[in-house]
Amino acid sequence: MGRDNHIISFPFKGIPTDVSDQGNAQIGLHLRLDRLAFGDTLVVDDLDLTLEPGKITCLLGPSGVGKSSILKILAGFIPLPEKSSLTCSDGEPVTGRISYMDQHDLLLPWASVLDNLVIGARLRGEAPDVGKARDLLHRVGLADRYDARPAALSGGMRQRVALARTLMEGAPIVLMDEPFSALDAITRFRLQDLTAGVLGGKTVLLITHDPLEALRLGHAIYVLSGNPVALSEPLLPEGTIPRDPADDMLKHHYSEIMTRLAASTEEAP
Repeated sequence: MGRDNHIISFPFKGIPTDVSDQGNAQIGLHLRLDRLAFGDTLVVDDLDLTLEPGKITCLLGPSGVGKSSILKILAGFIPLPEKSSLTCSDGEPVTGRISYMDQHDLLLPWASVLDNLVIGARLRGEAPDVGKARDLLHRVGLADRYDARPAALSGGMRQRVALARTLMEGAPIVLMDEPFSALDAITRFRLQDLTAGVLGGKTVLLITHDPLEALRLGHAIYVLSGNPVALSEPLLPEGTIPRDPADDMLKHHYSEIMTRLAASTEEAP
């Protein structure tokens, strides 16, 4: 099987049980990290990140720079460090309003593909929308595998199930860590389009190693670099999402991002 990334967008292992469809509310998120250290290693020192309401923000950077740690702080898996803050634009708590994708395998191995998609509703005590689940499976190319178990699927198929599961949820804030990494180029392109459509109006933070993916999907793109890590100035591509990768503007920005990434690699210890 190929490399797997899997999505948890339902309450499981500590995620609140009140994540449900919350309509078209657009909520911005502001994170200010004073310091983040693991043991004697200082990862982040004075970082300020704003996710604009209803927009897709992309983070790029070399492996180990701290991208996933920032994502887990936003999701609540890593406690917010002292003198740091996490606030929503509407002044309400973030708890229960996030769908989260992790790089670990969080598909339920004993459950069918269809049951994996509707587990969130069942854990919340809601009637599952089986019709929506079947439609999403059709749109990710797995309509004929709804009764299969995860062990019978390839890594790319599992990732498509995981993506469909996160698209089932209605949380206004979506955190995604490499959601298309296990997919072939054509499938990745198609599912980027699907994700952009389904998550339109949601506030999304997307971690990716692919500059072109960020340029297709991101309203704002940041490169993380340095030790401790720092955010670049945001790159703000124009055009309707998902953008055409053949656009000359994207080619120009691609070169700019690669220059930033190359510089960040040179800065790494």
